[in-house]
Amino acid sequence: MPKVVVLGTGGTIASRVDPKTGHAVAAATGVELVETMRACGHAAPAGIEVAVEQFCNVNSFRFDLEIAFRIAKRAASLLADPEILGVVVTQGTDTMEESSYLADLVVGSEKPVVFTGAQRHAQESDSDGPRNLAQAIRVAAAPEARGLGAMIVFEGELHAARDATKLHASRVGTFWSGEHGKLGEVDGERVVVQRRPTLRRSFAVDRIEPRIDLVRLVMGSDARFIRCALDTGTRGLVLEAFGRGNANHEVVAGIREAVERGVPVVVTSRCPQGRVLPIYGDGGGKDVAAAGAIFAGDLSGLKARVLLSVLLGSPAVTDLAETIAAMGS
Repeated sequence: MPKVVVLGTGGTIASRVDPKTGHAVAAATGVELVETMRACGHAAPAGIEVAVEQFCNVNSFRFDLEIAFRIAKRAASLLADPEILGVVVTQGTDTMEESSYLADLVVGSEKPVVFTGAQRHAQESDSDGPRNLAQAIRVAAAPEARGLGAMIVFEGELHAARDATKLHASRVGTFWSGEHGKLGEVDGERVVVQRRPTLRRSFAVDRIEPRIDLVRLVMGSDARFIRCALDTGTRGLVLEAFGRGNANHEVVAGIREAVERGVPVVVTSRCPQGRVLPIYGDGGGKDVAAAGAIFAGDLSGLKARVLLSVLLGSPAVTDLAETIAAMGS
């Protein structure tokens, strides 16, 4: 019988308030989440078995790249089973945009890996978790979802892992794909796909490089954070620069130092939309590029960090700049 596997990892969707501390913490298992979904009147598509595997049970603000990588590799292993149509990962929303993109980069299957969760914890009467889980299972089982890669399904919308970002700290409709727009939506029993991502590529890796640091530039930034990262063992740097990828002379000097020490520097924009392009001098993008930084198109800093982590673990990648340029658009 065809099946969808729910891979439980914790998060708000699984959180309950501890009566002793008053703190909401991940506690409910994946089995309990599926039972609650059914109790709320939501069902899996007819003829689809829902299996559950508990990977971990923690809130996603405690995740690191290594945990996300292990989740992605487990999802890939499950998808190798011909009876499994797709995998649903239940996770906290805080780092879901990073975990989902990592899965998109390392899961080679055409079958979908669908991430979902909740903004309201499991004990709240109007929790969005049961509905989101039911819709994610429906997408994971849908033929239309093949080839879409990893995605986030939330509040009835499908978002490509590459593009999705958490937009609001607490509202249920929190995920957004910026200028690229959502992939589609769940409308009742239908899965409607309105666009298909083209900037997708998977990498066969057995390891990633977790020591990647992200630095956001602000008015008056200098090279201190870059040098601190270098002195404490970073293996790669991502800079969220101004506008089209601009910095200043002090930051450019830090970039040059990093590149001379063999540490790749990837540049993104701190703007939520648009792409970086070296245009300006006097400490701007032209100088940043001349110092050896790699421009990452329209990828966000968070996504560029995940991509660099994967690429530095891939023996098949021989030209880092060319690969990032192709993935960044």
